[in-house]
Amino acid sequence: MDIRESIKMATQTLISNKMRSGLTMLGIIIGNASVIAMVGIGVGAQKLAEEQFQSLGPNVIFVVPGTREARQTTFDVPKTLVLEDAEAIASQVTSVTEVAPQINSRQVITYRNQNMDALISGVTPEFLSVRNFDIATGRFISNIDLKRNSAVVVLGSEIATRLFGIQNPIGKQLRIKNISFEIIGIMESKGSFLGTNQDETVYIPLTTISNQIVGETSPYGTEVSFISIAAKNENSISAAKFQIENLLRLRHKISGEDDFDVQTQKDILEVVGTITGGLTLMLTAIAAISLLVGGIGVMNIMLVSVTERTQEIGLRKAIGAQEKDILIQFLIEAVILSSVGGLLGTLIGISGVNIVAAFSPLKANISPVAVILTVGFSGAIGLCFGVLPAQRAAKLDPIVALRTA
Repeated sequence: MDIRESIKMATQTLISNKMRSGLTMLGIIIGNASVIAMVGIGVGAQKLAEEQFQSLGPNVIFVVPGTREARQTTFDVPKTLVLEDAEAIASQVTSVTEVAPQINSRQVITYRNQNMDALISGVTPEFLSVRNFDIATGRFISNIDLKRNSAVVVLGSEIATRLFGIQNPIGKQLRIKNISFEIIGIMESKGSFLGTNQDETVYIPLTTISNQIVGETSPYGTEVSFISIAAKNENSISAAKFQIENLLRLRHKISGEDDFDVQTQKDILEVVGTITGGLTLMLTAIAAISLLVGGIGVMNIMLVSVTERTQEIGLRKAIGAQEKDILIQFLIEAVILSSVGGLLGTLIGISGVNIVAAFSPLKANISPVAVILTVGFSGAIGLCFGVLPAQRAAKLDPIVALRTA
């Protein structure tokens, strides 16, 4: 029998049983939609992470206290960096341009009868340029504020909105740990970074937070939470990292394992990419299980179809149809069910990805290669799971089949 005739007959058979064909395709549709959605959302998560790191600037280096193992196993990270380390890096490392030490502490801020828990960051004027932040209104912390231990504060955009609404808060007072601070500026919106909403941060002079909020708890100097550093350019990042590590080892008199970690933007992106890629792969694998379930559904329905169409098969074989003709027709039916279900599921999955991209920060999208692979995989599932029913139909004895009917 001509292959076109087999396709025509298979299509007519499926159309004549719309309800059964639709239910058979349901598992494939759900499986394909799930796989497409998971891949698209995973790609969106990776792109969002990349955009967040790129917003820092391409030349940023972070020095964080403690070993990686200590940070992973200890809730209270050992503080091994002090302000003098940042000053030494700024004066002795030739491949960096600016250094911005930072001290973080969570505190309750009060304005009139409103209380709010917020992240308080003690910073220096270099923070703006190193971390690529901008001021929306007012001014940022200056060197004079550092020298005078000034009680001045710059608010993140969300903090300002929640406390003052549409009012201009410049010049007003709020309290942190029973100390009155004058609001001198509002930051431009920056969004989240590594799960922390940077627009809910309050910035005060580093000397003020050290002397009046957290105090000096280290005999070696003023402890800092981490140090942000701007390298001269992208080509000098590796040299800067090497020089910073050697300088801190000398300062900390380290002969064994480092008590600090120097991370470049590229290093952090690789870690984040590995994590998001692994999660995407895991979720996609879980979603792909529904494709296998859909394939089993195709096989079961095709086996039922063979039983129901025993008379048709016997009649066709009695008038000259060969086993391969019956085999091809049933295989074509299985492939059509899986392929059409795959296409419908892909369309639903792409629609879901577009909805996520439209209503969330994730720049979710799906590549044509992923779509082709998913549809092809669903068609292959139909072919594989259609083999058994097709073989059973092809091997029916025509006389027995007609007698059974």
